[in-house]
This record gives sequence, structure tokens and C-alpha cells, in this order.
Amino acid sequence: MINQNSSSEQTIKRLEQAEHLKILGKYQEALDILEKLLLEDPENVSALEEIADNELGLEHFNRAEAAAIQAIGLDRKSYTGHYILGFLNMRKEEWGKGIERFKTANKLKINNPEILRCLGWTLFNDGKKAQGIVTLERSLNLDNENLLTLCDLGVAYLQTGNMIKSKNLFQKALEIDPCNERVKHCVQAVERYERTVKKII
Repeated sequence: MINQNSSSEQTIKRLEQAEHLKILGKYQEALDILEKLLLEDPENVSALEEIADNELGLEHFNRAEAAAIQAIGLDRKSYTGHYILGFLNMRKEEWGKGIERFKTANKLKINNPEILRCLGWTLFNDGKKAQGIVTLERSLNLDNENLLTLCDLGVAYLQTGNMIKSKNLFQKALEIDPCNERVKHCVQAVERYERTVKKII
């Protein structure tokens, strides 16, 4: 007979190992572990969620979508599954669909800064600008050094004409990571905008 506790401990260890590899950006190595795990236990929702996340990292969007749908099919409360499907909607600029997915994910996993960031950005791009900014602010309050949130919120403020807040957010992002390409682009965007405004005045 298989010792259930021992088997469960081994599964957790393998999931943790895959998570560590994912953080290092070694998505394919993580997938090798997860796919073996799934062969042994086809209904392992955690493995499916992690497969979806790693496929997303490799930009294998169809495979990420398939794994996320499968995870939700096994567990309707898979917030990771809903988040990944929302992320794919957001990428395709399907703002309405993305909002619904992120709202579901947010109900299942309250106050997750990444879910709130994506929900805020999607709301903003769907024309719900005030609601989007408030949601992005909530995300930043939970994780105040997140470069993606700082940039998204900075862009939102730039697009709504709040130059001071936009510049402050981009400046903070630059202090955290001066070499980050996205941050550099954001700072350049503000500088271009300022030059344009000066010319008009």
C-alpha cells in the first residue's frame, strides 16, 4: 500500500521545486516536473495551475489557456485559473471578459496585489478610468514596490492628465530598478509629453 502522507509530502515538495524554478525563469524545467506529476495524478489542480502559469511565462498562450480551463473544470474555485484566463483576455484587449475573470479571481482570493493590478488596468482600459485607478492604488498599497503596478498606475495618471502623480510613480520605479526597460520607456513618455505641452503653451 502507498503511504498517503508520504505521497502527499512528495507532491508538495515537487510543487515547491517547480515554483522555485518558475521564479528563476526556468519555465521548461518547472514544466518537466509538473507534467510528470500530472501523469501520476491527472486531477491535481495545483499542478494544472502551475502548468498554466509556466506556459504563460513561455508565451505558449493556447497551452496556458487549456491548462487553466482544465483546472477550473476540476475546481471552480481555482482563482489562478480565472486569473490566467483574465490575463489572456487582457492581452487580447478583451476588456469586458477580462474584468469578469479578474473579478471572479478577486472574490476567490481577496487582496491579491497581482489580481488587483490586472483588474485595475483592465477596468481603466475599458473606460472605467476612476474605478481602474482606485483599484490600481489598492494594488500598490498592498505591494508598494511592484514595478508593474507603479508603471501601470503612472500610465493611467499620465493618460488622465495628472502629470505630478505620474512623474512621482515613475521616479519611484526608477529608484527601485534604474535598468528596467519598461520603467525607462515610461520616464521617456513623460518627458515627451512635457515637451509637447511646453510647445503648445
